[in-house]
Amino acid sequence: MAHQKQEVRDRILLTADRLFQEQGFNETGINQIISEANIAKASLYYHFKSKEELCVAYLERRNRIWNEAFYEFLKNKTNKVLAAFDFLIDRNLADDFKGCSFLNMLSETSPEKKQIYDLIQSHKSGLLLFFEYELNDKELAYVIYSLFENAIIESKLYRSQDPIYRLKKYAQKLLER
Repeated sequence: MAHQKQEVRDRILLTADRLFQEQGFNETGINQIISEANIAKASLYYHFKSKEELCVAYLERRNRIWNEAFYEFLKNKTNKVLAAFDFLIDRNLADDFKGCSFLNMLSETSPEKKQIYDLIQSHKSGLLLFFEYELNDKELAYVIYSLFENAIIESKLYRSQDPIYRLKKYAQKLLER
């Protein structure tokens, strides 16, 4: 029975993940998730009391998936800072330029949704900490982090890898100083 409940919860999260990525959070309705996950309304509300609670679980899942993929990608790289930009190129190819789940959600929510905002900030703070650890220079790390974040936004906006290549090149120049 517990296994079945976990399967239903996973199916809800997978469906929400796909729909939030494809349509956005605000354009995805609870009824659509219920229909496409092929579950009863009571099942959704058994696992998630609200759409906001579902969003929190979605962001926690996305954070776990992103971090696992990011650190696995960087595992054997010599220059992890520059390789982080290569990871974005890889993600764009895999995800068809859908961008960052956290930045996408940020544009669809408000600070009043504290739990969601906290998760977005936590994800981004973790990324900044990665650059700080690798560079051992907080100011430089913040600049490189900002270039990285801009690469995500610009590559999604223009559906092009060019912003990533350009900003990676600039990051490399900063690192060579």
